[in-house]
Formats: sequence, C-alpha cells, structure tokens
Amino acid sequence: MFDFHKLEVYKKIREVNTDLEPVLKKIKDFDRRSQLTRASLSVQLNLAEGTGRFSRNEKRRFYIISRASLYECVALFDYLLDLSTITQPEYNFFYVRFEEISKMLYAMIVKLDK
Repeated sequence: MFDFHKLEVYKKIREVNTDLEPVLKKIKDFDRRSQLTRASLSVQLNLAEGTGRFSRNEKRRFYIISRASLYECVALFDYLLDLSTITQPEYNFFYVRFEEISKMLYAMIVKLDK
C-alpha cells in the first residue's frame, strides 16, 4: 500500500473527484470542463506526489500546491454557480467538502512546519 492510501484526506478527495462526474457532464464548454477536471485531479495527484517526497520542504510544497488547486476548484464552482450551470444545492454540497479537505491539508502543512 502506498502511504497516501492511508490518508483520510486522500480518500475524501477521491470521493469528491468521483462525485464531480455528473457536474462535469453538465459543463458544455470544453475549456471550463477541462479546467475543473485538471484542478480537481491536481488536488489528488499533488497530495499523492507529496507523500512520496523525502524532505519536509518538498512534502510541504506539494501539499500547498494541492490546497491551492482546491481553491481553484472553489473559484470554478463560484463561476459555474454564477452562470447557473450548477444549482445552489450542488454548490453547497461540494463547498462543504472542499472546505473540509482544505482544513485537512492545512493541518498537514502546519504539522510539517514544526
């Protein structure tokens, strides 16, 4: 088993990425759909890559990138809500989950600072 498979935050990110599929299908514009796909996968992939790094600074850097990509997802959801591509309940469903993941990643980053 790879280290990142043991992380609760990784499991939550995987769930969110799976749950994003219906939202992605609603986005007609290829560029917007691609941007959300890349940002959400970046959260998962950078977390995984960070766990494979040996130095604290390298791990921290990838966790920060992962969290920044999560922020990008939230901004994209704001945009999709403004365009009425997604509904307020859909937005809220993901927002709560994004916020939880953000807090978990932040805790990992802070822990590496000590």
